[in-house]
Amino acid sequence: MFKNYEVNGLFDEMFEAPGYPRPHYAAVASRLQAFGPEAFSRRVRMADLTFRNQGITFTVYKDSAGVEKIFPFDLIPRIVPANEWEHIERGLIQRITALNLFCRDIYHEQRILKEGIIPPDLIYGAKSFRREMFHVKVPRDIYIHICGTDLIRGKDGVYYVLEDNGRTPSGVSYVLENRGVMKRVLPTLFSAYKVRAIEDYPYTC
Repeated sequence: MFKNYEVNGLFDEMFEAPGYPRPHYAAVASRLQAFGPEAFSRRVRMADLTFRNQGITFTVYKDSAGVEKIFPFDLIPRIVPANEWEHIERGLIQRITALNLFCRDIYHEQRILKEGIIPPDLIYGAKSFRREMFHVKVPRDIYIHICGTDLIRGKDGVYYVLEDNGRTPSGVSYVLENRGVMKRVLPTLFSAYKVRAIEDYPYTC
């Protein structure tokens, strides 16, 4: 299964060295190895068919072959250990809090502009800036209710923020569907881990 697997200098989420999975990936590596390429490919097709039948797609506006694409799905899960997630979660809470404070300041005191921290042209020239929102109080000063923050992992193993999607964070729905399909196609992988549940997420928003 992983005989010809190569990373080419990037950070490898699954293996700490060729043929040696990281401790939290040992159970996944063992079970995937037992499947073999043919059985694994069959499950990939099952996942693709599920996404197609359920209409889980995303739009590619510049693709001449068609705008609707099936959501790209990787059957090898991204496992984030609890200690890593606690660090990420604290950072995301801090970041989203800062984004909300930024929005409040822009539409109220505008200290960040008055103190010259960022040039006014970046704000007043932005398409999403709305002068109608000046001095409008929003409940609990929450301007961004759901934020889709894109994370990447550098080859140094450190997580970095690629961007924040505060207007239409459609990626949240992909997370929910990803988990559902994974549980149907590879249910045995979950038995080896204490996976944090996400099923209640829509009801807590």
